[in-house]
Amino acid sequence: MTKITLDVHQFPCLNDNYGYLVHEAVSGETAAIDTPDADKYLAEAKRMGWTITHILNTHWHPDHAGGNLKIKDETGCTIYGPAGEAEKIPGIDVKLTEGDMVEFGRATARVLDVPGHTLGHIAYHFADQNVAFVGDALFALGCGRVFEGTMDMMWASLSKLKALPPETLVYCAHEYTQANARFAETVETGNADLADYIKDIDARRAKGQPTVPTRLAKELATNPFLRADVPDLQTAMGHPGDAVATFAEIRSRKDSF
Repeated sequence: MTKITLDVHQFPCLNDNYGYLVHEAVSGETAAIDTPDADKYLAEAKRMGWTITHILNTHWHPDHAGGNLKIKDETGCTIYGPAGEAEKIPGIDVKLTEGDMVEFGRATARVLDVPGHTLGHIAYHFADQNVAFVGDALFALGCGRVFEGTMDMMWASLSKLKALPPETLVYCAHEYTQANARFAETVETGNADLADYIKDIDARRAKGQPTVPTRLAKELATNPFLRADVPDLQTAMGHPGDAVATFAEIRSRKDSF
């Protein structure tokens, strides 16, 4: 059997979003992961010689689903998105919930419900590729603001992402890493792994290079939002033994940072 290989083409769009086109070479299918900027996605697909066949939306926010209809009009693609936000996802064809599988050529993505940032937010995990597209649920050294859900809900969602294999490459939707790093170093001042990570981040940004994707193992060692179950951090945040309260404290501090 032909080995499954996904080509991920990453490009900046809007102010600080990343666009992703995922190409499965055997079938020739190409998925747009969210649609911040329809014109940029169509131009990048043309440049790569690919035709968009799928849109995989993570949530309803306009910088994630705003380009759906134009891309669908141009390509006739099929739009997949969260069932819990179907009424807000332009042009949705297939409604997805936890455990659903999206067949994409020879590859398959498993859907994870990761609410909190929005109530219906989902992520796509290509287990065979060790790749996850997480939208605004998780960022390098950060996580999405809890706009629609609760802190318990968001921590449960992050715990679900924490449980993915540590070698998973995490593709998040924004280049927020340097700002997240400035906050993270105020939370865990003695974290040597974080200090090394920040040096790498600053070097990359100085050269205009992306800091995304990130490896989950690195985030588990450095991302304060994923570390709310670490006893020393719980104590430092004033909530020993309580991961949810620790997460809520960290999120609250970041919101006003």
